[in-house]
Amino acid sequence: MDEPIVERDYFEKGFSAVAGVDEVGRGPLAGPVVCAAVILPLEEEKRILGVNDSKKLSAKKREALDEQIKKVARAYSIAEVSEKVIDEINILQATRLGMKRAVEGLSLSPDLVLTDGNMTLDISVPQRSIVKGDALVYSIGAASILAKVYRDALMRGYAKKYPAYGFERNAGYGTAQHIAAIREMGICEIHRRTFVTNFLAETPKRTSGNT
Repeated sequence: MDEPIVERDYFEKGFSAVAGVDEVGRGPLAGPVVCAAVILPLEEEKRILGVNDSKKLSAKKREALDEQIKKVARAYSIAEVSEKVIDEINILQATRLGMKRAVEGLSLSPDLVLTDGNMTLDISVPQRSIVKGDALVYSIGAASILAKVYRDALMRGYAKKYPAYGFERNAGYGTAQHIAAIREMGICEIHRRTFVTNFLAETPKRTSGNT
């Protein structure tokens, strides 16, 4: 994003540690939702060029930016909420929980939290929600990159345990191949039961790690 950094406006209003927060994985049929929070330095010489909504970046670009963000960030934190918890409390509440955990995991306490979308968190810190924040706000875009790179790596790991579902390609999202595999083989341990019912011809079953 090449436009002025929103966090600087808040800095001028007296906020010294503005955290951007975003999530990845609200829509997939399998795996956790992953949330990240990051506080970046605002000095122009430390600005990371190319930060944007992680969905608009190639995997190679995301991974390169992930390294840069972790290197220069004043603080960052990544939290995941499991598919089991998602099934218990629903994806919206699981996302709110993950964002709260990410904020609370920061080594530097923020004095303002900016979240993507329209999300209110159960935190004592002042907060603002910004629609399309991952494409408009520097630290939210950075948080989306950290969350996306983390979750993609996690799903590649799951793909080795559950190779039938193509998690290394679909990251748990409902692609045609993934849905066909669910219908043929049932679900595995990391599927969100509340998400996959419509794709099962019969009662969901769990498969072993060797499927």
